[in-house]
Amino acid sequence: MPPTPGVPSFAVIPGAHVHRVLDGRHEEVVRLIESAYRVHGGGDTVNPPSYFLRFPDRPTSRIIALPASLGGDAPVDGIKWISSFPENVAAGIPRASAVLVLNDPATGYPLACLESSIISAARTAASAALAADRLTEGRDRPRRIGFFGTGLIARFIHQYLVGTGWSFEKTGVYDLSDEHARGFAEHLEREGDNGTVTLHTGPEQLIRSSDVIVFATVAAAPHVTDPGWFTHNPLVLHVSLRDLSPQVILAATNVVDDIDHCLKAETSPHLAEQLCGNREFIDGTLYDVLTGDLKIPGDRPVVFSPFGLGVLDLAVGRHIYDTLHADGELAVVDGFFHEMRRYG
Repeated sequence: MPPTPGVPSFAVIPGAHVHRVLDGRHEEVVRLIESAYRVHGGGDTVNPPSYFLRFPDRPTSRIIALPASLGGDAPVDGIKWISSFPENVAAGIPRASAVLVLNDPATGYPLACLESSIISAARTAASAALAADRLTEGRDRPRRIGFFGTGLIARFIHQYLVGTGWSFEKTGVYDLSDEHARGFAEHLEREGDNGTVTLHTGPEQLIRSSDVIVFATVAAAPHVTDPGWFTHNPLVLHVSLRDLSPQVILAATNVVDDIDHCLKAETSPHLAEQLCGNREFIDGTLYDVLTGDLKIPGDRPVVFSPFGLGVLDLAVGRHIYDTLHADGELAVVDGFFHEMRRYG
């Protein structure tokens, strides 16, 4: 990030520029996310609770504020403001929209506002790809994957897995919407590297036939309740956080990105904590895996439940800002900060 100028500047970074910086750079983004997890695990971040704006007249919708501060070699402060309006899908527009505001850690002045739905999807997918790699380390990579939920996040996770060296002999697809499931399956077939693509008519068949299962739904409460579906000990990338019953969680090895953040807001791990009265079922964090402090056993299913840390968005947003600044492509809003004299 450039040195703080005498008069702060403010840039607006549209989605097209975000996409251009990130497109095809899956391994680079995964490295950014790993670095942010290491900084967070080392205690050099501030990541307070997310704040949920809910609407009595629109119970399925919400807007979430994720404030955070990232230290390390590339410090930055900021906040993500992300909405989830599931009814958008029926209108032909994406469910989620977001902006990310970056603040200069020296002055507190906002530096930039970035379109952030792509950033959010990329950091979620990079986190899942990083976890998939490290949680299967020392074993043959699984070759059968199943996607439960077929929206933007599922598409990005698939891209990031393939972009970091994964390939699949069999890919399963299931969604409550047959139309969405078919569309995603056709996308996978066009992309290649997925072997046989199978549309499943129910969740049990998908889960039992997959060694990696990606949950990327908008579920508000657990709907997968039978631990017996997971007796083949798959890796579960539980990115939507509310799909699995407490019984499924308690029968698994559980890894989260941040224990305090994940065990709240009626997530599946939070419900498991309420059921058993403790957190002993959490085996550790992804940081523990990265540092070698947590070894993953092979005799149980492994569930990775990332709550989605704001510091991850900051790491990616900071990288985009710095890249565009270095290339001379920042769209600066002249005079954005108008009153800069203390006494007028």
